[in-house]
Amino acid sequence: MALLIFIFLLCFPISIFFIFFTKKSSSEFGFKSYPIVGSFPGLVNNRHRFLDWTVETLSRCPTQTAIFRRPGKQQLIMTANPSNVEYMLKTKFESFPKGQQFTSVLEDFLGHGIFNSDGDMWWKQRKTASYEFSTKSLRDFVMSNVTVEINTRLVPVLVEAATTGKLIDLQDILERFAFDNICKLAFNVDCACLGHDGAVGVNFMRAFETAATIISQRFRSVASCAWRIKKKLNIGSERVLRESIATVHKFADEIVRNRIDQGRSSDHKEDLLSRFISKEEMNSPEILRDIVISFILAGRDTTSSALSWFFWLLSMHPEVEDKILQELNSIRARTGKRIGEVYGFEHLKMMNYLHAAITESLRLYPPVPVDIKSCAEDNVLPDGTFVGKGWAITYNIFAMGRMESIWGKDCDRFDPERWIDETNGCFRGEDPSKFPAFHAGPRMCVGKDMAYIQMKSIVAAVLERFVVEVPGKERPEILLSMTLRIKGGLFARVQERS
Repeated sequence: MALLIFIFLLCFPISIFFIFFTKKSSSEFGFKSYPIVGSFPGLVNNRHRFLDWTVETLSRCPTQTAIFRRPGKQQLIMTANPSNVEYMLKTKFESFPKGQQFTSVLEDFLGHGIFNSDGDMWWKQRKTASYEFSTKSLRDFVMSNVTVEINTRLVPVLVEAATTGKLIDLQDILERFAFDNICKLAFNVDCACLGHDGAVGVNFMRAFETAATIISQRFRSVASCAWRIKKKLNIGSERVLRESIATVHKFADEIVRNRIDQGRSSDHKEDLLSRFISKEEMNSPEILRDIVISFILAGRDTTSSALSWFFWLLSMHPEVEDKILQELNSIRARTGKRIGEVYGFEHLKMMNYLHAAITESLRLYPPVPVDIKSCAEDNVLPDGTFVGKGWAITYNIFAMGRMESIWGKDCDRFDPERWIDETNGCFRGEDPSKFPAFHAGPRMCVGKDMAYIQMKSIVAAVLERFVVEVPGKERPEILLSMTLRIKGGLFARVQERS
């Protein structure tokens, strides 16, 4: 009898495990689901390759849409279907806000800035930003800053690297460049992170980077209660996050308060802070801080991420680099610009092939690979998928760039020509719902044109003067922070081009 009881006690937990945790759902498509725990086992097993896992899953689905089942009634839908993306971001925009589930995760860091707000708060910021980003004065301010930063910081750093012959972390250099540049645009403050004289700015950048990395980890927590408990107890990563955010907010608060006290002086009139201060409904110190921190996050992480992957792709495709150089030589010949002179805005508009090459890189490696929304009311997507009120829904931009149904059989190939109009050789754009690297609809990125100005200026300046060689042929490991980064950095050897 005792032996039977022992065998029962031994076998019962094992039986329960197999019944509830290993019995898969009957569906052959989408994320595999198990009783009680839903799709979480798959997430745990594939956290190290999350994006590749979602590409494999969505490409198997007839409509490129899958349900990630979670315990409880509120589920998560993931889609790579352009019709669904257009429906969410444009057709039924009001039905798919950021939502409290999303904004509460980032609120410590971004507050109620433009990228972490809905409704009237978002609309007021968006209206001002849309107007200001369309002005010639802001564009000229961006061009001036980019030119100075390239000539006085970026080129000297690369010249030194070429002279010594040492490997450099190109991703780190591009992140420092982008951080300096966006701080000038947001505050008109030179953080000098790419130079050797910006100790205060470097501390700000490091705290900012730490905060962005840790807060992004909240989204990948298997159980959201884990980080909330650590936050409540002020332990572990949440304690580091709190300290980093305090450093970032202190730096930003001091600048905002000083600027408000000074008024909109002649020395500070072109940056975003000054432009928002002039708007009566948004000139409280807290709101201004949230706004500029949001823009720093967007401007620093997105362009540096895009360019890091671009230079890696270029090292794998020398034929693309040759075509870019041919285009630059042609522009030099037509305009009389000398090598070493940074191109002006009118010259940048002539760079159709470079624009196409950067865009193709964004298709394969979008800086923001996945975006998430909340469903405000029961909905049925164009592909027939039901989305319940309160459910989360994500559109997977990384997966969309790899869908044969969207881009054809060569969807995995780096091919800038797919963006060139064969009849006139000019750049040919795509519908944002098919290529949502800059989002779509009312939330379309207001800084898109500024981002291209910065990226094209940097690439042209670097390629004309330097040969960038990245050792190895394997794709670098992806690091998911707030953006798509290269784990461990992008190490390269630089030589001056003869």
